Amino acid sequence: MAGRTIMWEGASGKEYKYWIYDVGYDNFDTVPANYIFAKEAPPKTHSPIYIGETKDIRERFDYHHKIDCIKRNGATHIHAHKSSSDKETRCEEESDLIQKWTPICND
Repeated sequence: MAGRTIMWEGASGKEYKYWIYDVGYDNFDTVPANYIFAKEAPPKTHSPIYIGETKDIRERFDYHHKIDCIKRNGATHIHAHKSSSDKETRCEEESDLIQKWTPICND
């Protein structure tokens, strides 16, 4: 279920707007995207567990290489937004956010 959004700030100070989905949501469009697996803790605070990018968000979660770590650390939501088809652009955003938040599963 989407409807809520969240702003994530990167190490650069740039802010990125993400839509919030429950873990298990599987009705994504076939688009390039940046995404964050996050754990919600009251009151509506989210902690990033894993930050990534993909050329096709619809396929990305089927066999995610960090799914065991993501589950073990209690992800409750996926934050995502349609991004550039340019991999370098997606990777710059991913890196900016990882540098700021150092998620446990991005080792």
